[in-house]
Amino acid sequence: MRELHNTTRDVARELARKYSTMSHDELDILESVLVPRKVAKGERVLHEGDICKSIIYIDKGLMRQYYLKNGKEVTEYLAVEGSIMMSIESLFKEVPSLQEIEALEPTILYELPKQRLEEVALHNVNIQILYRKILEESLIVSQIHADLVRFESAENRYRRLCKLSPQIALRAPLLYIASYLQMTPETLSRVRSTVLL
Repeated sequence: MRELHNTTRDVARELARKYSTMSHDELDILESVLVPRKVAKGERVLHEGDICKSIIYIDKGLMRQYYLKNGKEVTEYLAVEGSIMMSIESLFKEVPSLQEIEALEPTILYELPKQRLEEVALHNVNIQILYRKILEESLIVSQIHADLVRFESAENRYRRLCKLSPQIALRAPLLYIASYLQMTPETLSRVRSTVLL
């Protein structure tokens, strides 16, 4: 795996560009919050039963969030570079997580520890805005996925995934894509054969 291809400063700038406008001093503060981490393929960054303490920003790689139901893994979320991940209920209620988060590729991520983020947000409006917009985006992504599996046909679910997240459609294992789209691997294979990427 190559070295961190972005510096912590680059990631602070990227987060500011995406979520909030920041001065040089505010970027310094945001940079001080970020904790870089390299994760090997197959490594879990959150285990079921752990309390989620950070918001995760994926700088490079592919990750999935899943839970166990009747002994089977159910993929709840797949995410690539530029995405945010967290176990939102565990993070905010400080209760054990029902989900696990694992890397599907060698991954470089940056953690935003909730306690530290909230401390600096108390004294900084633009960091408050960034925090709020990250949470808003997370809720919107969850709602889009919930609506997708509730209202769309199998074919349309896959078409929407290809349009909204082409990298996930190309890089994630089919088994996890099928689970995420709430269809069997056989249905996904059939759908993929009729949908040109």
